Amino acid sequence: MIVTIQPSAISGNINAPTSKSSMQRACAAALLNNGQTTIENPGKSNDDLAALEVIKILGATIVASANNYVTISSKGIQPAGTEMNCGESGLGIRMFAPIAALSKSPIVINGTGSLSSRPMNFFDEIFPQLDISIQSNNGKLPIQIHGPLQPKDITIDGSLSSQFLTGLLMAYGKAATRPVTITVINLKSKPYIDLTLQVMKHFGYDVTNNNYQSFLINPVAKTVNNTIEYTVEGDWSGGAFLLVAAAIAGKITVTGLNTLSTQADKAILQALIDCGSTISIQEKQVEIGSPAVGNSALRAFHFDATDCPDLFPPLVALAAYCNGTTVIEGVNRLAHKESNRGLTLQQEFGKMGITIKLQDDLMLVEGGTGVIGAQVHSHHDHRIAMACAVAGLKASGPTIIEEAEAINKSYPEFYKHLNKLQVTLTAKG
Repeated sequence: MIVTIQPSAISGNINAPTSKSSMQRACAAALLNNGQTTIENPGKSNDDLAALEVIKILGATIVASANNYVTISSKGIQPAGTEMNCGESGLGIRMFAPIAALSKSPIVINGTGSLSSRPMNFFDEIFPQLDISIQSNNGKLPIQIHGPLQPKDITIDGSLSSQFLTGLLMAYGKAATRPVTITVINLKSKPYIDLTLQVMKHFGYDVTNNNYQSFLINPVAKTVNNTIEYTVEGDWSGGAFLLVAAAIAGKITVTGLNTLSTQADKAILQALIDCGSTISIQEKQVEIGSPAVGNSALRAFHFDATDCPDLFPPLVALAAYCNGTTVIEGVNRLAHKESNRGLTLQQEFGKMGITIKLQDDLMLVEGGTGVIGAQVHSHHDHRIAMACAVAGLKASGPTIIEEAEAINKSYPEFYKHLNKLQVTLTAKG
């Protein structure tokens, strides 16, 4: 699909998309719950749908209602098939692999798109320590595992991703028969672990966080026929693009964003404050717009995105309109996303006249020089497509985005929401 964004001023009210980070964790917890879980405000992105398919393969029964609820019934891990496919979800593959390993039956773990080329060496390293046999494709998909996982005191490297730790914590929570400890070296994306622990607590698990250096998982009483209700949060990752759009090109109110959330990407608020946008932060909504008259220029800012690397694309779109050189830390976290995002952002924003320099772990964005309407490509990366669309709102001409349907991975209503906010756009194909 090709989407063309015309320069537009935005206005109106919009509800934030559903958090796929929250939704996928809720799906995993519902699978492990011996009983019935009702999920309110379920996500509909490709990653969310993939999570629902995975838990169905692993034994859950799913009933969707017309009033924005999904009911999941489960008796634990009882695979209904021999292969689970996580689509393109990095969280899905890393979180569900340890959970699937709770089964005594062998299972093949697969994925699609860029997930097929992402390194999964940590499975080869850690799973044998937990009595799980594994056969991988030189550390990549497909992977065959054969459990059941036996919770043991282990040490893992948290520098690549916190997502594998999320899966281990959930699997340990389900299977632990005595207190066990997971020690973590150099953990990244700590706020995402906060979200994991929040979901686990809601579902009755007992985990002690020792300053993110180790996690003590205590056994819990095994009960049946549990009835649990869980409401999925609004998504700060997708909401960040809406907030940046308003800072660049208008004024809007975004509802459904919990400012008390543990989501890492809530940190976008600090960048929006630092760059000089007009912003009012309330408990359940954010009102935001371009700088007030008399202070019309956004200014360059410095931001550490090490713990929230998904913010790089909206931050770059914002920085393109900020006078001066914006410095963003954490580039090393970008290599193994849907695309190599550091290089992809450099390439696509270069087409729009914005110079981006990569220096070790830093990204330097030279903003305020004018954004050119251009033909760009998503590289099949949802966040690149959204970043280019937002940057096009005050470009010198139309911005044409190829493979624009990549947004379906996380935010399938993104273009509809832009249109609702008075953005002029067309979609073909």
